[in-house]
Amino acid sequence: MLEHFFRCSYTLQALIATMFTWSMTALGAAVVFLFRKVNRNLLDGTLGFAAGVMTAASFWSLLDPAISMAEEMNMNVLLTVVPGFLMGGVLLAATECLSTRLRSGEAKNRSMMLIASITLHNIPEGLSVGVAYGALAYGLEGATLMGACMIALGIGLQNLPEGAAVSMPLIREGYTRKRAFFMGQLSGAVEPAAGVLGAVLALQTRLVLPWLLAFSSGAMIYVVMEELIPESMLNKNQKWIALCVMAGFALMMALDVGLS
Repeated sequence: MLEHFFRCSYTLQALIATMFTWSMTALGAAVVFLFRKVNRNLLDGTLGFAAGVMTAASFWSLLDPAISMAEEMNMNVLLTVVPGFLMGGVLLAATECLSTRLRSGEAKNRSMMLIASITLHNIPEGLSVGVAYGALAYGLEGATLMGACMIALGIGLQNLPEGAAVSMPLIREGYTRKRAFFMGQLSGAVEPAAGVLGAVLALQTRLVLPWLLAFSSGAMIYVVMEELIPESMLNKNQKWIALCVMAGFALMMALDVGLS
């Protein structure tokens, strides 16, 4: 099974990886069939672990290869990587502002606006996965298949509570469990398309790849700092969350450094 995946084109690998992240959204949405209430410690621990994975991946699998590639191409590293990194965060901040406006609508439309806002939020995440796989074509130091897989894993873990965050409120608003699940998983459906687009951009436009890698890194760091860490730290057992963050970071670091 894994051998077939390794032999696939980078674009197909990106598609498969983002299908996985979408499936994790669907798995999170499926809690409506199992529980009336989801265990908060489990969800927060998952968010913390994903935050650690994504923080480590943002450097070793995205930002470090961006710097190396910019240097190899005799590009100004500061004028390439720094703006790209900041733009990743700016795009996510703009998305969050739009999400806030959408959520401030009338109560009867709020559930649809929640789905729309999370869908918008998932586009840069899908792009990040796609760019990580597209970068493998250039044999950059730090850009490894394992690193790209771990980026997909980190985003997938983050999508678990996101799927639940959409489907569970819909139950309270009178949706059937099947309908709530369908709408919950739909919020992650955009990621495969965004992942393929990211891979194609990385493969077809080598000159902007350092910028794309830095952009993806900035987007991931913004998600971690603005969403994952604050949300998980609402848990009263903050030591548990901190350990989950460190475990995720250590796992990603070990895989990237040890297997590169």
